[in-house]
Amino acid sequence: MGRSGVSVVLLVALFPLLALVAGCQRGEAPTEEEVIVEEAKTRAEPSGPAAATIEYPANRLADESSLYLQMHAHNPVDWYPWGEEALEKARDEGKLIFLSIGYSSCFWCHVMERETFMDAEAAAVLNEHFVAVKVDREERPDLDQIYMTALQIYFQAIGSPQSGGWPLTMVLTPDARPLLGGTYFPPRTTDRVAGLIPLLERVQQLWKEDPQKLEENSRVLATLVRRQLQQQPAAEETPLDARLLDGVLEALSGQYDAEFGGFGYNPANPRLPKFPEPSNLVFLLDRVRRDRQVGETAEDDGGKDHQAETMLVATLEKMAAGGIRDHVGGGFHRYSTDRFWSVPHFEKMLYDNAQLASVYAEAHALTGRAEFRRIVEEILAFVSREMVGPEGGFYSAIDAETQSEEGRYYVWQRDELTDVLDPQEFQLLAGVYGIDGQGNFDGRHVLLLPRPIAQTAAVLDTTETELLRQLLPIREKLLDARNRRERPLTDTKILTAWTGLMIRGYADAGRVLDDPRYVETAAAAADFVLEKLRTPEGRLLRTFGAGKAKLNAYLDDYAFLVDGLIALHRATGQPRWLEEADRLTAIQIESFRDDERGGFFFTSDDHETLLARSKDPTDSVLPSGNAVSAGNLVYLAGALNKPDYLDRAEQTIRAFAPLLKDVPGALPRMAVSLAALLKARG
Repeated sequence: MGRSGVSVVLLVALFPLLALVAGCQRGEAPTEEEVIVEEAKTRAEPSGPAAATIEYPANRLADESSLYLQMHAHNPVDWYPWGEEALEKARDEGKLIFLSIGYSSCFWCHVMERETFMDAEAAAVLNEHFVAVKVDREERPDLDQIYMTALQIYFQAIGSPQSGGWPLTMVLTPDARPLLGGTYFPPRTTDRVAGLIPLLERVQQLWKEDPQKLEENSRVLATLVRRQLQQQPAAEETPLDARLLDGVLEALSGQYDAEFGGFGYNPANPRLPKFPEPSNLVFLLDRVRRDRQVGETAEDDGGKDHQAETMLVATLEKMAAGGIRDHVGGGFHRYSTDRFWSVPHFEKMLYDNAQLASVYAEAHALTGRAEFRRIVEEILAFVSREMVGPEGGFYSAIDAETQSEEGRYYVWQRDELTDVLDPQEFQLLAGVYGIDGQGNFDGRHVLLLPRPIAQTAAVLDTTETELLRQLLPIREKLLDARNRRERPLTDTKILTAWTGLMIRGYADAGRVLDDPRYVETAAAAADFVLEKLRTPEGRLLRTFGAGKAKLNAYLDDYAFLVDGLIALHRATGQPRWLEEADRLTAIQIESFRDDERGGFFFTSDDHETLLARSKDPTDSVLPSGNAVSAGNLVYLAGALNKPDYLDRAEQTIRAFAPLLKDVPGALPRMAVSLAALLKARG
């Protein structure tokens, strides 16, 4: 979106707020990363009337099943969960809504809760002048998508270089239209970071003096949000052929970091974090596998098979060697804070480990590499140990911090290692994991592999197998010692969509590695969801916590669970998984389809009416629900002999084919589904 026109309208009313909301008191507005770094340097216990040690009585959030909401249950802020009670109060009293969206494993959400929402003065301003609403973005991705889009448009309109993030902080009109916002706010303004108290006081003053002007601006911003979320590709017919698949490969090649693997590296901004991006890896896997199946060689296809395999294998190797992988306990952290995969952001998300379990399993099948098998086994050992509930469902996340310190649970002081290990064991560990006197994380050590295990084994004049055998008891000692530390919080809510991804991870691993234990775990989780997260009419629910399921399911819940059931069918051949997948797909088509333009909406036809009803085909940390649905339909069409499903898959892909042509790097999973469709059509 350009700044002309719209930004002028916004600036008329909001100019007095720009210095605060953009995060600058003087000079040029800092980036979000600069704000975080600056605040981390100056952060202290809340000053003034914060009364952080006071025990406040429980507010409405104490009755919520979300761990994130419960974390705010003893704030002095008079929080409401999102719902009619809060919205009606705002409308009846003519008050602005203060909306705060985050999630349980978000480090800066914790910081803002401690510093700002436990501050008595900040709470007093919120309670007197606003209706304060707290939302768990993982339970309500629809709200998060709408208001994050609003924040990004707002930042663009005011000329801020920030791009959004969590905690997501938005001020809304009484009818829930977005007005302005930001991310993390301390209670009071520092040299570079806007304070929430002065911001809220200024907003309230403007609302009191000229509410019509703010209403006008909110209507403009709401219109832009609807336009962006409901945007449709160009109406031209885009042929569904292999050229679209080649376009995705070329786009990923242009984003690829040839030195350290992964995608999105920008030499002009080397501080950008790097994410695993499983959807890209799934596309590369599919590309290599399909090319091999049709018997193409590197010469036959111009080297594209080789190019795809190079990007895939190098990325998997570099991630596995880096600190983003937990070398002691297994599994992967959410992302790397650097280009080199060395220092992670320490939270562990179910969806990352679910997708990476599938990717590494399929990569093992493709390459035969033993280290990829070991990584799958480590991921699933971690998930089985720490993220499986007593009834078989999968927990959603593990926090990044303990004792208000990010990474404390995972990193090591040198003397901690020497206390746990004998001198010979420490010497071996240090040689393998590159431990020196400096540390790589504030003087402490994030374990990583500076060179492949095989190379280290050669230097030590031993075999890789023998070196791994020697390392096993060392890692077990470290894990035992780490388990005696205070553990990060585990968010035990169970989300249907993420569980579907993990069902596929276990089922794929069981099939590829020929291990029935993994398939049994996947089946137990599927049985749990089908029993506990469905209405009597057979419709899915989104979330399970505190012994109960609630909230309408979204497109992702149906798509990802069906994908998991299909993986179970592939692993077992049992028809019941296919029957359940078919039953859920029929409900999905009935409730989510867009008959006018093709594809599926994110929310069902009986969902709460919100600012916009989106239909997003792009992949992010999660694959697109539309792309996964298209792939499901192709599989089910063949397995059940239902040609109407194949037609529905084609309609879905055609709806987004212009985007696949114009921005191919954003839709790799749609390309995977297109490849399956082309094969099915012959």
